[in-house]
Amino acid sequence: MNLTKKIIIALILGILVGMGLSFSSSEVFSTIDSYVLSPIGQLFINLIMMIVVPIVFVSIVLGTAGLGEPAKLGKIGVQTISFYLVTTAIALVIGLGVAFLLQPGEGGNFKTSEIDESYEEQTAPPIMETLINIIPRNPIDAMSSGDMLQIIAFAIFIGIALAALGEKTSGILRLFEQANEILMFLVNLIMRTAPYGAFALIASAIGGAGLDALGSMVMYMVAVILALVIHGVVTYSFAIKVLGRANPIHFYKEFFPAMSVGFSTSSSSATLPIAMQVAQDKLGVKKSVSSFVQPLGSTINMDGTAIMQAVATVFIAQVFADPLGLNEILMVIITATLASIGTAGVPGVGLIMLAMVLKQVGLPAEGIALIIGVDRLLDMLRTSLNLTGDAACAYIISESEKRKEKNK
Repeated sequence: MNLTKKIIIALILGILVGMGLSFSSSEVFSTIDSYVLSPIGQLFINLIMMIVVPIVFVSIVLGTAGLGEPAKLGKIGVQTISFYLVTTAIALVIGLGVAFLLQPGEGGNFKTSEIDESYEEQTAPPIMETLINIIPRNPIDAMSSGDMLQIIAFAIFIGIALAALGEKTSGILRLFEQANEILMFLVNLIMRTAPYGAFALIASAIGGAGLDALGSMVMYMVAVILALVIHGVVTYSFAIKVLGRANPIHFYKEFFPAMSVGFSTSSSSATLPIAMQVAQDKLGVKKSVSSFVQPLGSTINMDGTAIMQAVATVFIAQVFADPLGLNEILMVIITATLASIGTAGVPGVGLIMLAMVLKQVGLPAEGIALIIGVDRLLDMLRTSLNLTGDAACAYIISESEKRKEKNK
């Protein structure tokens, strides 16, 4: 049985076990979760997180060096960021459209008077401060703290230097290539544990959410899931077909293992090593393109999060009977699109970005407390979509580069 089938079976079993645990007493769930599910899930996440920083650094260095001349790097950089910003704006429009159509906040029994006690507001740094801090003062400190934007910036500089110096630094370049081989071997090793980690993580998430939370938030969840599916099936398929001149079905079929791991871990960064390996080995994405585009996307591309923000904003506005006008809708699209880059690398970035959007349109940020109960489950789906967007961008750019080389 191949790995994809094992992961699918593990996810199905995890959902069933999680639903079974949601019917049990809190003591039974707490015991099983504390001693079985959470430890297994956390071990799997730790195994992946162990190699995230090394693989991002090594991959970006090799990707930048492999692209060669700075003009080519700049062109691909502009293409990548443009793709991410445009698809994020489209995701927001889809999320708003679905939310206005389904009206998830109408008619629900939500206790808005109690939300102040259950939500502690976080603040995001100003966008300009984040952009300035992209250049690290201390690259070693950035690596130890896992600041992805700073790691990526430092790695790009190293890659440019290796490309410019050529034969003078061929030994160093070979060392990075060997390091990459080691890291890919470790990815293959870790992937063998993916079914067990996926089972434990999904069972823990569903068992912990409980049926009461799921029942009261069903329309909100339906709206988010529907918007995610539309964006994944329509937007990305259209981009792959038209821009990449490729078969979207082939893309999704081959990329599914990475999507399933992203679903179980709820972390784009944690799934990055696996997503890059699948893109390169299964989809044939050029290593130089994959190594540059996907790490950057895992940091700044958040289409799934954008959809959640759009639906959640409309949902909270309806709960508080504070309808959104055209100006507020445009403000949601602009703010959330720019914030997807401005708040990159901040822990809990999805909810922080949502707080920024709510404040921008005059809604109480405390309304986020209404959706926290089911956010972990939806975060799994958001992460899968985010990873798919990163891979779609890399795939499209790679296919374009291949066509150019063939024409030459």
